[in-house]
Amino acid sequence: METIKIVVAGPRGRMGREAVALVEETEHFQLAGVLDRKNGGQKLNETGEGFASEALIYQDLKTCLFETKPDVLIDLTTPETGMLHARTALEMGVRPVVGTTGFTEDDLRELKELSERNGLGVIIAPNFALGAVLMMKFSQMAAKYFPDVEIIEQHHDQKLDAPSGTGLKTAEMISEVRQEKQQGHPDEKETLSGARGASYSGIRIHSVRLPGLVAHQEVLFGGEGQTLKIRHDSYDRKSFMSGVRLSAEQVMKIETLVYGLENIIE
Repeated sequence: METIKIVVAGPRGRMGREAVALVEETEHFQLAGVLDRKNGGQKLNETGEGFASEALIYQDLKTCLFETKPDVLIDLTTPETGMLHARTALEMGVRPVVGTTGFTEDDLRELKELSERNGLGVIIAPNFALGAVLMMKFSQMAAKYFPDVEIIEQHHDQKLDAPSGTGLKTAEMISEVRQEKQQGHPDEKETLSGARGASYSGIRIHSVRLPGLVAHQEVLFGGEGQTLKIRHDSYDRKSFMSGVRLSAEQVMKIETLVYGLENIIE
């Protein structure tokens, strides 16, 4: 397999560290450089952060991409930064793989137009864990038969967006096969605002944020005399790396935007 040159943005973050290790451990991947807001000009192994890689650290994305000429940018930062990085990468002929959530419909439309204009793939994934992607697909299948559904997503207390990208994407996928409907009693009243969670096409989404959690989601379906629960748990951020690897490989084969790994797995 042909070598894929990769730049990782956000190498000191928990996901970023795993991504650096993934690139270093994958035979047909090459770490061309990393993008970080500190330690510019140093090599990763000179930072005292425990890295073994000798990849050079850049603080400016355009300089990084111009000098390293990578095939792929893996961005695991924040929605605002991820959008800026994806736009810049596409303008400079680099394919972005973005693992942050919180992109708006306008953001996705802009990146799709830019990717197709430049003939470059871009993959944005609310969740890189393949088990989570299957959980979403199974939930979409179940919703054809169980239209009464609620989503409970649980994450660590440092997560910035609620609901999670996975929770929102799950609701979007379910709504494709489910007619919008109000759930619960028609005269239901919240005696404490927010008690019933957020609503997406009548699907209730509940967000839990606690220390000790990583990424967890349960989709609950109710029917006459029965319930169905579909659950996925990520206990370690290594669970996301199989999806990152798949995305870095598949983004080289496409010339448009793909939102969600369910669109690139069989």
